[in-house]
Amino acid sequence: MSQTEHRNIVIVGGGIIGCTTAYYLSRHPSYTPDTTTITLVEASAHGPAQGASGKAGGLVAKWAYPRELVDISFPEHVRLAEENNGAERWGWRFVGCGSWEGKGEELGESGSGVGIGGQKKSLEKTLGLDSPSNAGSSSQTSRDETGLPDDLKWVKDGLTESYSPMSGPEGTAQVHPYLFTTSMFELAKDKGVQLVTGSATSIERSDGRVTGVSYRVPNDGSEQKIIPATHVILSAGAWSPSLVPSLPISATRAHSVTICPKPTVTISPYVLFTEIQLPPTKSSKRGRIVTPEIYARPDNEVYACGPGDDSRLPDNVDNVEVDQKACESIREHVASISQELREGTVEKRQACFLPVVSIGGGPVIGEAEKIARGLYIATGHTCWGICNAPGTAKVMAELVMDGKIRSGNLKKLSPSRFL
Repeated sequence: MSQTEHRNIVIVGGGIIGCTTAYYLSRHPSYTPDTTTITLVEASAHGPAQGASGKAGGLVAKWAYPRELVDISFPEHVRLAEENNGAERWGWRFVGCGSWEGKGEELGESGSGVGIGGQKKSLEKTLGLDSPSNAGSSSQTSRDETGLPDDLKWVKDGLTESYSPMSGPEGTAQVHPYLFTTSMFELAKDKGVQLVTGSATSIERSDGRVTGVSYRVPNDGSEQKIIPATHVILSAGAWSPSLVPSLPISATRAHSVTICPKPTVTISPYVLFTEIQLPPTKSSKRGRIVTPEIYARPDNEVYACGPGDDSRLPDNVDNVEVDQKACESIREHVASISQELREGTVEKRQACFLPVVSIGGGPVIGEAEKIARGLYIATGHTCWGICNAPGTAKVMAELVMDGKIRSGNLKKLSPSRFL
């Protein structure tokens, strides 16, 4: 398109990728509301961050993957927090992070944490870590031969067999994912970004170029509208293949709970990747090994998630089903190693779907010229969507506004390699 032509940018998907991309577009040096219209289309009737972006752990790590995207994203997280008071606004802080192994106390017939109707799938959170046992040195003094840091007091000493730090003191950070996502949208909205509520049904094309996005109005299955577009950014997570069927994106459902400890309890800032040997039960004579992830948050809330499963993806994020038994299993697993979590109150029991590139690698980032000029893909971030959103958004803004990526080499993530 010519430099004088008005840009109509439509972002499909109000998760962390879509909201952060809207933020970066609205902060690009060449952006003005007079020359560029940015519209975010979100299917949920409840607004942005209703899927995985609002129900994730919120981990931000230098050791995440893919490396070339992390190297852009991590310093952008730091900058965003400094410029927008992220510590207060979305819970940004550096945290201790380690691999914990030990035994769990008996709490009854714990399940696997996997929802009914789905087979267990790994979330592969530590896939990008070269050597978890010696990836960094703890900034804390070990209190015994297990390596457990002195201030990590909310897991029982007697149950701990080993603790290994997974990064140095500023190699792992966190955000509250819902607050981060909605803050990105509100900051973008302040610059003129518009929100449209509706389910996108098709990307309109003519002469090999995008011309608009069709969407269905909520609560009216027959009425459809079209938003004119010169550029379309598809960031609908696990739902992206509904608009570009050739995208090799599959969906993994993950359950999680949030626990509020007693007011007198202080939970020190750690993220734990656990391997818990549960006691024998009637259904498991040897005792099951479970691997929940545990995230302590600044407001003393604790988030815990279990493994994924391959349950069927619903047609809308608002229709994601939560298996209460899977959530209860996660609660029992983390309570088996922590008196503080056992005595806490479960505030949320939830599930979400993560987008996974089914042929390996990813995420998919860039312009999909083979399908249509002006069509951009930003999806398939697996469990690292929150972590890699700023890097993704930065390069997408460069692609759309400048015509090329300036911040790094992301050729191996190009849609041409996946479509």
